[in-house]
Amino acid sequence: MKVITTSAEQTRAFGERLAAGLLPGDVLLLWGDMGAGKSELTRGIAKGLGVIGVVPSPSFVVLQAHSSGRVPLYHFDWYRLSGVGELFELSMDEYLYGDGVAVVEWPGKAEEALPERHLRVDITPDGEDGRIIELTPRGGFREISDLIASGDGGSAR
Repeated sequence: MKVITTSAEQTRAFGERLAAGLLPGDVLLLWGDMGAGKSELTRGIAKGLGVIGVVPSPSFVVLQAHSSGRVPLYHFDWYRLSGVGELFELSMDEYLYGDGVAVVEWPGKAEEALPERHLRVDITPDGEDGRIIELTPRGGFREISDLIASGDGGSAR
């Protein structure tokens, strides 16, 4: 499924709609270049899960855990991760396979740790403020297009 958003607000609104279909144990892998909109999408997911407060990019701390929503949100940013060994040394794999929703930015930094069952989310800039967001369920992750096909957070294709 592809969704096109034309602003950061629409990207967050789409994330909020996406969150309505997320369940404990779900893992979303966000693929995209620097500035593609990964953190904006995650802010929308956080809002949709009911997370209270600011959701910054966790670039310097690798993981931000938010427990105020209907399920915990574990927001990973592996950009500065040196490899899968560091992830295991810090016991972050427990969160990745935990009871919340895990959103991973820069998943290619530790691909060996990634669960087979996940939702791949490719984000590509489209013009000045637009984004093309493509969702691909992997490893038995359920189809969720029915849950996010309506609303004002972009147009689905």
